[in-house]
Amino acid sequence: MPLNLFAILTAAFAVAVSVTPVEVIAQSVPSFNDPQPQQYRLTARASELDPRCQSHPEIGFVLESKPGVPADIEHASVDTRVKPRGKLVIWLMGHNQRFFEHLASYGLHAIQPHYANRWFSKIDGEKRDDGTSLGNVRLEAATGEDHSPLIHLAKPDGLAQRSIQMVKWLAETDPEGKWGQFLSDDRSDLRWDKVILSGISHGSTTSARFAKHQKVARVVMFSGPRDQYETWHGFPSATPENRYFGFTHVLDAGWVGDHYCRSWQMLGLAEFGPLVNVDGASAPYGNSRRLITNSDVDNDSGRAHGVVISGAAWPDVWRYLFTHPVEETGDPVPFDEDCTMDLRAK
Repeated sequence: MPLNLFAILTAAFAVAVSVTPVEVIAQSVPSFNDPQPQQYRLTARASELDPRCQSHPEIGFVLESKPGVPADIEHASVDTRVKPRGKLVIWLMGHNQRFFEHLASYGLHAIQPHYANRWFSKIDGEKRDDGTSLGNVRLEAATGEDHSPLIHLAKPDGLAQRSIQMVKWLAETDPEGKWGQFLSDDRSDLRWDKVILSGISHGSTTSARFAKHQKVARVVMFSGPRDQYETWHGFPSATPENRYFGFTHVLDAGWVGDHYCRSWQMLGLAEFGPLVNVDGASAPYGNSRRLITNSDVDNDSGRAHGVVISGAAWPDVWRYLFTHPVEETGDPVPFDEDCTMDLRAK
């Protein structure tokens, strides 16, 4: 056999044996062939997609806010004019259409499922803040499985199952959007290796907690996570630590109180670069996973909490958070001694 042909066949064999079927699936991104390319914005009620859905008024998780007024509307967006990246953002917390338009412009699919996120003030504070219960409640809200005695959900009411049902509906309703790529072969589950979990505040925290349990492609955390009296942030993670990204304003009460910096430390993000202030900086921000801003918010901590997903100031930051290659990381930095880890002692 000629030497050059042998080399070609050897290289081809090496590629074949080094890429598993799962990796091939993860790398497969169907192209759009929409005869009328456009940005699709779709909505549906969770209870119409899955009649098994139930209301849980004891934790503020209901299908109707009052008779005839739906509370379980879910949102989705994709732009078939943009080259797809083959990633599905599951957004936790309220729908933000402008933010979704940016995600779609990056070639991302995005959905916002209706899930339990109003339980915090409904649960007895003494039981809720015992140092272990919050993470368990979040995990039950995510999976619909029995992880906590403080709430009682079934699988159809977990964000995972509601996301599955929504993507199944989208695959049928919007075939031009190629939503079916995110479903398993038997359509019973999502291809979690193509999922980006993301949210702000409560949703940021639930995203991180679920990603500890379920391996996903990436986690993008705005203004969070909290659960500052718990230790689940340091649990072994199904999702590799380099796949977690955080962004917050330094006047946010959660940052001032060291809640977020504590979470980021416990998630191991200091291994991937220093804190980077994005003001005046440009991507890739030293390949860091910990981004901050001190942009003008009139010294308003409430405004600071939400500004990181509002306005037109952050498209480059958002693009970095959602699309930067996870294997490209900054250099490890020492523990941040200015960050208080034992917040109960404060």
